[in-house]
Amino acid sequence: MSAQDPSSVEEKVKEIVCKVLHKQDYDASSTFADLEADSLDIVQILVAIEEEYNIEIMDDDLQEITDMQKFVDYIKRKIAEKN
Repeated sequence: MSAQDPSSVEEKVKEIVCKVLHKQDYDASSTFADLEADSLDIVQILVAIEEEYNIEIMDDDLQEITDMQKFVDYIKRKIAEKN
C-alpha cells in the first residue's frame, strides 16, 4: 500500500493520534475533546501528520473539523491537493 492509499491514511492518522494520546483506539465520531486531547497534544498530532505527508494543516480549517472522520477526510483532501 502506498502512503496515499485512503485506508492507509486512516490507519496512519489513527496510529499517530493513539500514540500521542496514549489510547488503544477511538471511534470515527470521537472528537479531540472526547479523546481528552489538550492543545499541546493536538499540536503534536498536527506536526506528526504534516511531516508524514508533507502537507500544511491550516488553523482556520481546523475550526470546521468536528470529529476524527472529518479530520481524516481533511487530511486525505490535503494529500490529494498536493499531488
